[in-house]
Parts: sequence; structure tokens; C-alpha cells
Amino acid sequence: MIRFDAVTKRYPDGTVAVDELDLEAPSGRITVLVGPSGCGKTTSLRMINRMIDPTSGTIWLDGRATADVPPATLRRGIGYVIQHAGLFPHRTVLDNVTTVPGLLGHDRRTARTRAMELLERVGLEPRMASRYPAQLSGGQQQRVGVARALAADPPVMLMDEPFSAVDPVVREQLQNEFLRLQQDLHKTIVFVTHDIDEAIKLGDQVAVLAVGGHLAQLAAPAELLSRPASTFVAGFVGRDRGYRALGFTTGEVALQDEPTVRVGADVGDARRVARDEWVLVVDEGGAPQGWWLLSGDPGGRADHTVEAARLNLGGTLATAGGSLRSVLDAALSSPSGRGVVVDDDGRLLGTVTAAAVIDRIEALARDGRSGDTAAAGRP
Repeated sequence: MIRFDAVTKRYPDGTVAVDELDLEAPSGRITVLVGPSGCGKTTSLRMINRMIDPTSGTIWLDGRATADVPPATLRRGIGYVIQHAGLFPHRTVLDNVTTVPGLLGHDRRTARTRAMELLERVGLEPRMASRYPAQLSGGQQQRVGVARALAADPPVMLMDEPFSAVDPVVREQLQNEFLRLQQDLHKTIVFVTHDIDEAIKLGDQVAVLAVGGHLAQLAAPAELLSRPASTFVAGFVGRDRGYRALGFTTGEVALQDEPTVRVGADVGDARRVARDEWVLVVDEGGAPQGWWLLSGDPGGRADHTVEAARLNLGGTLATAGGSLRSVLDAALSSPSGRGVVVDDDGRLLGTVTAAAVIDRIEALARDGRSGDTAAAGRP
């Protein structure tokens, strides 16, 4: 457990970056620090491993004041991940990952074996181990950074906007991989971001900081969205927080049977099963591949096949048992107006309309319930 006890950081010019901060980051959970520029997020993070020393107050790590631990000793027991990964450019990926175990005197063979296991765990192929950072993409570098932070199996990890420098698609992949790892490892993590969507997706609890390092609210994501503590928090979280809150709400929505055809099927077969001008196309295993638009069939002929290259790939997929937000998004983004719902193996279960999802949301509201809540982004 990490605890801030009346921690203040005041610089010589009088600037107060953090002011009397009281905050607890529970063991085995993800605590996200979020807020506008100048709110002391990174300063607070860097005070945990003494890269910055507080002016006053105490930071406790498992009941011991960090000020009583030599900085080098403290840092070797804490994983640290930053933007752009901060890898050593002259060292291979494998050597980067084994850096801290080497400093701790771990056996070289054991350290390299664990490093290879970690690279695989973060989604990198073994052949990447011999490459240098400049030979990797931004997303791959960030994965190496996470592996390096985990190499000595630290109980605590500090992460300072680790995914902000990559594109949105890679960022989502890294977030999902990070959550999957945390389910297995149960580290105590303090994570800094300026992105409220990332905060509510990743955090077991979210600390919203105001300028000057004041704690405006500390709450679980669902509570933060539904009951902001002040106008500042409400404004920072955003006016669309009602829609975001659906990411924490689950509820059974009746699915419709959806007629399908397989890739390569005769277009005449597609016309015979069609509910309207859109037909859902699946592969041999029953996984949705896209929508076929019958009105786009050249010449109206029925003597050619449904081609994968001409499918409309619009529409997200929702997983059964997932949040109402994901189901509603699937319906709203689908070209047919019918959201596709799949099982955990990606096979089609049925479709749902936006109207059906809205009806379910309204029913939950009438019942005075917010639905079952779970940590954001968790499967």
C-alpha cells in the first residue's frame, strides 16, 4: 500500500506543485492520477520513488516512510514506465529488459529466461529480443518498457502517461494488454494520465487533482461519473459522463436471430435470407466478417458470390455480458442499424437495435438501479 500523508512540494520560487495531499493507493489495485496541466500528477508520482523529494509530509510504502530508504534501493524495488519507454538505445531489447535484475545481482541466465517470458507476455515475438529500440515501432517500445518494469517482479509500478505517445489504435491495444497483465499479476500501480477516458477505463480508483496539487475527488470510476464532488470535477469529467457511465452498467438485452451467409456464398442465397438490404456475412466458424449491401450488387445479378473485399466493415462488436455502452455503440455504428453481439470466442449470438438498448437503460432507471458495476475495461 502507498499512502500520502499531508504531502507538500514547494519549489524555491514559491510555486506549490502539491499541497497537503492525503491519498491512499491500495495494494494490488490501479490508482489513476488525472487532472489538468499543473495539477501535480507527475510530481506526486515521482515523489513515490524519490526522484523528487517532498518539502513536507510523509509518503509511506507498506508502512515504511520512503524517506528512510536510500533512493537507489527504493527505486530498484519499484517498476517505472514513462512516455516513449525510455529505453537504452545502445542495448538490445533483451538487455534492456534485464537491466534491473542485473543491478540486483540476479543470475544472468535466469534473468534472460525471465526476460524472454516477459516479452512474450506483453505480446512481443521472441525474434524481437535481439533488436534495438530504433528498430521497433512506438507501440513495441512501450511493450518493452512495461516488460523492463516487470523484470525484477516489483510489487509497485509507477506509470507516467506510458501510452500517450502512440496512435489511438495501438493505445487501445496497450491498455487492454495492460489490464490483462494486471489480472494475472495484481501489482500496486499508480498511473498518471491527462485523458479521463483512459483514467476511467484503467483505474480501480481515480484521483482527480486540481491545479496546485489539491485532491478534488478520489472515487471508483462509476462513482466519479455519477456523483462528481464539485463543479470542477463535473467539468473535467465532461458533459457526456452519462454515456461514459454506461461502460460500468450491464444488463441483459434481448437478442434477435440474424440471418447470415458465409463468405463466398451465392448472392442469390443472400437475397433469399435477407431481412432488408443488409445481410450479415460470417466465416466458417460463425465469426462476423462484415455486412453485404444488396442494393450495391452490380446489375442486380444473382449469379456471383459474396466477396470479402466488398464487405462493409463498419460497426463494432459487442461481447455478451459486456457493458450497455458497448452494446449501444455496436448498434449505433452498424450500417444496418443492428448491433452484432458475439460470445467470448467471437462467434455470432445475435443482433440488437439501439431502441432495444435504450429501452433496457430506461427500465433500469425506472427500477431505481444503475445495473451491475465492474471495473472499467474489464472483460
